Amino acid sequence: MPVIHKSTIRSARQAEHRRERNRSTMNTVKTVVKKVQSAVAEKKTDDAKTFLREAVSAIGKAVTKGALKRNTASRRISRLTLHVNGLSASRS
Repeated sequence: MPVIHKSTIRSARQAEHRRERNRSTMNTVKTVVKKVQSAVAEKKTDDAKTFLREAVSAIGKAVTKGALKRNTASRRISRLTLHVNGLSASRS
């Protein structure tokens, strides 16, 4: 029978808490990003801009909480912004 240390049990418990917290954060990010993408697909400029603002905020919070890396967040924000700006540029 293997020896299980108290520290191993504690780190497993902490990892579970972190996993739940990260999943919650990433679910909110994914939901808001999908809203932006659907608004862009439907060519709703005003909705896309408001959802983009929410998405940038949610992605920033995910970085603060450690669920996303800074460069990954920057790349996602950049791509979403390109989509929304492309929508408003084609509208003009």
